[in-house]
Amino acid sequence: QVQLVESGGGLVQTGGSLRLACAASGRSYSTYTMGWFRQAPGKEREFVAAISWSSAYTYYADSKKGRFTISRDNAKNTVYLQMNSLKPEDTAVYYCAAARALGASYSSSIANNYNYWGQGTQVTVSS
Repeated sequence: QVQLVESGGGLVQTGGSLRLACAASGRSYSTYTMGWFRQAPGKEREFVAAISWSSAYTYYADSKKGRFTISRDNAKNTVYLQMNSLKPEDTAVYYCAAARALGASYSSSIANNYNYWGQGTQVTVSS
């Protein structure tokens, strides 16, 4: 069992930055692939980024490459999402998720492949 708690969301102006954190508890956290997803009002949940258990592999949605960076610190049981050059269309609730036996590849972009989810943190980008 893995419990996930996101933090770091808030209100930021266009062009600003935020770093989200996802604290995990559970004995096997370090062996899980971790992902970030987001959901804007009235829209489906969409993939943002994923990282393998060793940090050797990362995978991003094409539209997020270059602005968002995923990382993890297994010693702290935490995965991060650094978001730069934020735009109003980045406004959403951001969720972290954990998946067993999943590589950081296309399969990591599919929400149904994840076993555990956090409750989300709101990010609002003002214009």
